Amino acid sequence: MINVNKRLVPLAAAVCGLAVPLRAEKLDVYFGTGGAPSKGIYRSTFDTQTGKLGPAELAAEIGAPGFLALHPDGDKLYAVADGEGGQGVTGYRIGRGGALQAFTAAPTGDGQGCHIEVHPSRRFLLTAQYGGGSVALFPLDAEGRLGPAALQEHPGPGTGVVASRQKEPHPHCCRFSPDGRFALVPDLGLDGIMVYRVDAAAPAIVRHGFIPAPPGSGPRHMRFSTDGRFIYLLNELSLAVSAYAWDAEAGTARLLATVPTLSEEAKAGEVHNSAAEIVSHPSGRFLYASNRGNDTVTVFRADPATAALELAQVQPVRGAFPRNINLSPCGNWLLAAGADSGTVAVHQVDPATGRLTYQTRNIIQVPAPICILFVSPPNNL
Repeated sequence: MINVNKRLVPLAAAVCGLAVPLRAEKLDVYFGTGGAPSKGIYRSTFDTQTGKLGPAELAAEIGAPGFLALHPDGDKLYAVADGEGGQGVTGYRIGRGGALQAFTAAPTGDGQGCHIEVHPSRRFLLTAQYGGGSVALFPLDAEGRLGPAALQEHPGPGTGVVASRQKEPHPHCCRFSPDGRFALVPDLGLDGIMVYRVDAAAPAIVRHGFIPAPPGSGPRHMRFSTDGRFIYLLNELSLAVSAYAWDAEAGTARLLATVPTLSEEAKAGEVHNSAAEIVSHPSGRFLYASNRGNDTVTVFRADPATAALELAQVQPVRGAFPRNINLSPCGNWLLAAGADSGTVAVHQVDPATGRLTYQTRNIIQVPAPICILFVSPPNNL
């Protein structure tokens, strides 16, 4: 049985005011970035009671730290970046005041990663290489230091349904099943999710199966439902969410339905359209997906019993090209990052309906933000 750390569960409850009397809590928020004029990873503070997002400052200078992932202990984070030894992963210890101190780095051996996730066992992490068509497994020692990467190449060619984007495999995301037994990697070029069986003791991943997505949909990112019974897959090319019933024992999934994030009329009004990020509300009753081009977040009501999705709102992000969105740990706030506008805007979440309300003048400047990571400061642990 994989040992999953429970330490952050009561911590999240305290931050949300669920286990202690309600009071303002400050979270650190780190932003992965990409492209000029960014200089690295940026950090801000977030007040969970007022929703106020403080100004962003450079926390670590490094090239193209696109996506970030938190270690289960909450005291380290990892970035796919151009670090020591080339394109790969760099690890940071989080100090008081949110300071980042690099302590480990290792190359992927297959170019730049586009996503990263740490396994709950703490024994390894995975990265997805969109351009390389591979998944890289980095072992982690007891201190969180990176070992040499082991590559798993996705088989080609791509489906070719969208000729300009699907000629070859393009892994786009790494997620672990709630029990940690499987790794799931949506692949835009293959129109599906590659499933790997996890051997945490080795550590290693072994190809287990494949979950097909609608042809030409271009799978990008995915989330499990709060109870782990369903998968919500966001398809970049078709701008749609596919819901699946997940069989945790067999490591297989069955497609239930696919629902568009935008109407055809809305898409027709833009030169470019693509879906980017999907997040599930902690209550399990709402789902959020970002739309680039239309520059909005689509809000769905999600039926916890069936995974059926119903459109609730299409909310402008107050920025341009929202490659990433994220919910605060308690789900009261949604941050939307405009990669092209260099902004991060705060939206309040209605706990009854899931609908978003933009918080006027609660927007900060961050150079080319493409990832948002909430972290509880170490002195709160």
